Amino acid sequence: MKSYLRIHDLATDTSRTVLVTDTHIEAPNWAPDDQSLLVNGGGALCKVPLSAPDLIPLDTGHLHNLNNDHGISPDGRTLALSDKTETGESRIYVMPIGGGMPRLVTERGHSYWHGWSPDGETLAYAARRDDSFQIHVIPVGGGDERQLTHGFDHCDGPDYTADGRWIWFNGEKDGAVDLWRVAAAGGDPERMTEDSAVNWFPHPSPDGSHVLYLAYPPGTRGHPANLDVDLRLLPATGGVPRTVAQVFGGQGTINVPCWAPDGRAFAYVEYARPDAV
Repeated sequence: MKSYLRIHDLATDTSRTVLVTDTHIEAPNWAPDDQSLLVNGGGALCKVPLSAPDLIPLDTGHLHNLNNDHGISPDGRTLALSDKTETGESRIYVMPIGGGMPRLVTERGHSYWHGWSPDGETLAYAARRDDSFQIHVIPVGGGDERQLTHGFDHCDGPDYTADGRWIWFNGEKDGAVDLWRVAAAGGDPERMTEDSAVNWFPHPSPDGSHVLYLAYPPGTRGHPANLDVDLRLLPATGGVPRTVAQVFGGQGTINVPCWAPDGRAFAYVEYARPDAV
């Protein structure tokens, strides 16, 4: 099944294809230097230079079971990785962007990275510690993790606002999956959507004006692949969302932060339908 790495331009409200590949790729990040994208596929990471798009493997040391929860630090020097090579449970590591020895940050699994704080000091992630996945944060240098959410049936996709004040995430309660935000310092979460869609993976824009997210059809369970889904923009203060693209995808389309550094565009992955010629 082909993967289409695309960029959506907000000014023109159009998408263009950067790369078409028979490799199943997922979860693009946009590098802070605006020169490349980062994707995963087959348990590995690849860089995609925007000037000459191609899949260039990155050295991740002994880690070879990476999932699609990865991202680049705000200064562009460090990668956060989620990998299960050592224990069979996903844990979070950091390593130099150019390759080198990964360093373990979260001792416990399952832990799935999703966001860097704007100052580069803290990682936000979804982790299962008891019976459900909740949102946690931890210093990038290591230390004690702090749980920010409680009482949700499931949480995922935490991502910081550009000012570092809020962490957005998707949370499930009573069968409804909505977007929420919680103060990075802690406190009571605030529901930001309340509609019939199943809403996942919110990504606040760099200019602080809106939030990109993935909307599944009503009744969808989890975040599966191979469905018709909407990419939507929601005002950062809440309100009525706007659909900016309709794609065949889901899992792998925008799992991690994917905005261009100046917020003019975002990257995503779409997939060929199984019956496509």
